[in-house]
Amino acid sequence: MFPRRPHILASLALGTLLSAAGMAMAAPIAATVENGTTATACAEEDNVSLVLRGAGIRRMRIEALQPGYLGGIDKDVTAPDFSGCNFDGGAHPTDPAYKFKERRVVLHEDAQWRIVGMTLPTFWRPQQVPVRVGARTDRGFHLLQVFRKEDDKVLEAMVLYPADGYWRIKPLPEERFGDGVYGSSFLLGPVEQAGRPVVDIASIRIVPKPLSIHLRFTRGGSAVARVSEISRARTALDVRLSSPTTDARPFAVLRSMYVAADNADVSEVRWRESPEANEQALPLPEVKTLSGTQFRFGRSLPSKHNTSAPDIFFGGFDGAPAR
Repeated sequence: MFPRRPHILASLALGTLLSAAGMAMAAPIAATVENGTTATACAEEDNVSLVLRGAGIRRMRIEALQPGYLGGIDKDVTAPDFSGCNFDGGAHPTDPAYKFKERRVVLHEDAQWRIVGMTLPTFWRPQQVPVRVGARTDRGFHLLQVFRKEDDKVLEAMVLYPADGYWRIKPLPEERFGDGVYGSSFLLGPVEQAGRPVVDIASIRIVPKPLSIHLRFTRGGSAVARVSEISRARTALDVRLSSPTTDARPFAVLRSMYVAADNADVSEVRWRESPEANEQALPLPEVKTLSGTQFRFGRSLPSKHNTSAPDIFFGGFDGAPAR
């Protein structure tokens, strides 16, 4: 082996120092969660708003995880329950109803993924966001669906709503539960109020290999959500932001439903104040403001609504620059 020259050794030493500095920059950052939940008797209404804020965050991880009780239940209750609602499955009575030409387009298909764009006959917002998948560009979709292929099955694992910025993710279901169900949804990006929390997306680009979703926001900045895992255990997104977050505007909001502990898509919050700290838990009605480096929004008690719906995890907050 050739001996290393002095300038190479110096470069390696400098690289070690820079790597150490980078590791220091990537130290975990705490975020806060504020509970904006309101009371409801309607199991089909998003009355839960858990607002995430924090300064200096450029990277995070979001996961959909199987609820801890899943192995102990025999039946997955998936039917909608409008018994406590003032609507019966159509559009919410307070929403606008913009009309569109209904369509469904397969935007990409390969051995692993099927990506579908859907336009609904009515939607509550008029935005028509351009979407690019590979070399194909289209616009006006209300849902972008990601299906994972497994053996002879095509299973939906993720939905993004371009016109209002909502995401829904779930792990691949246990076979006894068919296609499984979604529960909570979340917003990612510069959140604002427009009748309800929204994120205005200027454009979306999907890269199939490796699968990643690139968002450009109307209010400025961008994000990349890389799909790092879709399995029976979890669906995981590794998120990189183009610029660090600030306390002035939420960077994410979890939206969900809570009527009672046994009728909820999220009924408790588990969190760690630091990576070394013990996990803590509170029932959702007792949560006000929490600070932590990771949060799990979920259920310990089986729910009679969307029983198999996943818990949603936010963590891995750090300030490392996007790569």
